[in-house]
Amino acid sequence: MAEKKNILTSAGLDKLEAELQDLKVNRRSEVAEKIKEAREQGDLSENAEYDAAKDEQRDIEARIEEIEKILKNAEVVLEDEVDTKKISIGCLVKILDKEYDEELEFKIVGSTEANSLGGKISNESPLGQALIGKKVGQTVSVETQYGVEKYKILEIQRVND
Repeated sequence: MAEKKNILTSAGLDKLEAELQDLKVNRRSEVAEKIKEAREQGDLSENAEYDAAKDEQRDIEARIEEIEKILKNAEVVLEDEVDTKKISIGCLVKILDKEYDEELEFKIVGSTEANSLGGKISNESPLGQALIGKKVGQTVSVETQYGVEKYKILEIQRVND
């Protein structure tokens, strides 16, 4: 079975690459130093610092593996090439919540970068799926746990963050 493509914006790619570099260069050596210091304290069977350092090392290696897997299957969307006539990944979208008469603004990103509190919604989320391919002036309906929500698309922009 083919691996799922991880759709990333160029900013998301840069962020993951920087995190990977930090983990490999800085964090690995920091935790290796902690393990070395803990070993020098003697008996490892009751050494909490040693256990904590080994746990941290395991977490770092797991995150490195996770990022490398994401990057291996990454498909990068260049924001400056995004078509603003219809919604796609990399767009900044302004919508009107028809029930609450409230304007909302989201950047549409791949699932790897999604952060609803940061204003980034996944193309795989119910709202993201409903918005993809739509144009300014259209209204979309999204099934939520509270019922069907309706949103009118007000604006589509390119983003360079």
